[in-house]
Amino acid sequence: MELEAAPDDEVFCSDDEMQTLWPLGQVDPKSVRFPCCIVWTPLPVVSWLAPYIGHVGIAREDGTVLDFAGSNLVSVDDLAYGSVARCLQLDRAKCCFPANPAAHVCSRSHEHSEAGTAISWDDALRSGSRRFEHKCYNLFTCNSHSFVADCLNRLAYGGSVGWNVLNLAALVWLRGRWLDPMAAVRSFLPFAVVSCVGVLMAGWSFLLGMTAFTLLLLGWFVLGVYCMKGLVV
Repeated sequence: MELEAAPDDEVFCSDDEMQTLWPLGQVDPKSVRFPCCIVWTPLPVVSWLAPYIGHVGIAREDGTVLDFAGSNLVSVDDLAYGSVARCLQLDRAKCCFPANPAAHVCSRSHEHSEAGTAISWDDALRSGSRRFEHKCYNLFTCNSHSFVADCLNRLAYGGSVGWNVLNLAALVWLRGRWLDPMAAVRSFLPFAVVSCVGVLMAGWSFLLGMTAFTLLLLGWFVLGVYCMKGLVV
């Protein structure tokens, strides 16, 4: 399956230099290669109750996937919790790779410098990996989305250094693509089964409880990201 294949020749420009980006390979699920992609897979048990929650990773230019899989652990080419179900290939031309402090092309050069700059896509992922190799994993405060958002901030992707777990999740769900129909079935079938069993055993109050769970979870991340900054990485 081919997703947003890279053009034959990409050029990234700054005020005083021009950097040519070599063409990317094709997205190849069979070989588990997703060049410059964000990848998503459902979480066991958690996604059965809330199918919009999953585990994400980000791939190098050669397609190798990196993901924050646990405390002090960034996995390489071994996506935790199963194979990729959704992916979104990003455009490197929308990143900022300053060779020096004066070579920023994003409008937030100061904030980008504070977030951590990179001279290439893979350099940003290396820096992010080194940081998260010293962090404790927590589904509610520091998870796989935190790692990918940190990498996007180092890239200043889309001219922004405000990537977080919420807008990253929205990006993946709004713009990501299912690899195939079975990937969607694998993601939603457990939720459908749990919902049916719950309604049969507890009635419609079960769905009300799941709705309340969803709203509480969303409220927690909104609070942690936008109201109490630093609570959610």
